[in-house]
Amino acid sequence: MNLYKSQCMNKVKNDSLTTPMLIQYEPDEFWERLREIIRDEIIKTGKGKSVTTYQTSGLEYKPLYKIAEVCDLFQVTRPTIYDWVKHGKLRPHKIRSRVYFLWNDIEKLLVDK
Repeated sequence: MNLYKSQCMNKVKNDSLTTPMLIQYEPDEFWERLREIIRDEIIKTGKGKSVTTYQTSGLEYKPLYKIAEVCDLFQVTRPTIYDWVKHGKLRPHKIRSRVYFLWNDIEKLLVDK
């Protein structure tokens, strides 16, 4: 054990009211940062609701959406999108090897929903 640790432990044993803080933040700031980290992790795992925004420079709206983006917009899975395509709710547009959906079709589905 190094000298600093032993001094800290002796100080804690002798005077329990003045324990040294080994964290760089004030307690309130520490707890606020911890809450932010937890919020971010919940959103990353998908258990929290996150708002996805898509911006395309020079346009008022994004004209083509990939299937993953459509899934994010509607908060549904890929099989649901495939089912909507099968039943004619959405029209896929294939460009080379990729499948896209038009914003106008998505907007119609949003209004009907």
